[in-house]
Amino acid sequence: MLKRTLFFGNPYHLRSELDQLVLENKSTGEIRTIPAEDLGFVILEHPQITFSQGAMRLFLRHNVAAVFCDEKFLPQGMLLNLDGNNLQSARFRSQLEVTEPLKKQLWKQTIVQKIRNQALLLHRFDKDNESLIYKSKQVKSGDPTNEEAKAAAIYWKRLMGSGFTRERFGDEPNAQLNYSYAILRAAVARALSGSGLHPTIGIFHRNQYNSYCLADDIMEPYRPFADLLVMQSIEVFGSTNELNTEIKAHLLGVLSMNTVMGKRKRPLMVALSETTSSLADCYAGKAKKLKYPSLSV
Repeated sequence: MLKRTLFFGNPYHLRSELDQLVLENKSTGEIRTIPAEDLGFVILEHPQITFSQGAMRLFLRHNVAAVFCDEKFLPQGMLLNLDGNNLQSARFRSQLEVTEPLKKQLWKQTIVQKIRNQALLLHRFDKDNESLIYKSKQVKSGDPTNEEAKAAAIYWKRLMGSGFTRERFGDEPNAQLNYSYAILRAAVARALSGSGLHPTIGIFHRNQYNSYCLADDIMEPYRPFADLLVMQSIEVFGSTNELNTEIKAHLLGVLSMNTVMGKRKRPLMVALSETTSSLADCYAGKAKKLKYPSLSV
């Protein structure tokens, strides 16, 4: 079942009652309830949002990713269930014991699919993608020649123009990319938790200050889906770093985008669960290939 995403841009008090999330609007006094089993994500933006401990336990029990925003209304942190699978202990162990050759093969598969999806996105906007198709075929185990970075340099110039530089604090529309990637990262972390994997123990990313190394690894082939929404946002709202409510609502749509898994169409949140489940199988020696989606063109 496709889970719902709730965005709170106004002051609310959240509490739980009979396995329901109770939403009380502090401005109007309006109260409504939502079954916890329907929820996947809760985006908490307003600084005057309050919640009971019961609401937090409800989120954890149902593997709801609660995303907290900073004073600039940008995603800053997340409440995540670390006991979301009954095979948790065994799967944590398999993560820690994974061999270096397997890591390198998994990273190759990840980068190949990322570049392929970037090529598909360029094709969708009638831009030349032959160089990226070629690059996707040059990736070796562990990507020692860094084809990912070479492909990215081509990709951003073709997609956004020669004057664009992808930087966290760069010119527009970098802020839109940052926002959509933050939401995507939270979705990946939630899916990893649901598959019994720890989002910190990465395949390639190893930064000691990064709590979501594995999430950053697995989200790579999904980034072009977020890029597509940003391109569509530019067409409607213009190339801006000002994130108003309409733009944020549009970018949150990344969670319900259609993907192609083999010959089947899957909502992105469902595709993520298939990806993380296949990763758990690879770690356990039950499979050798990750299941990643393709961008629909």
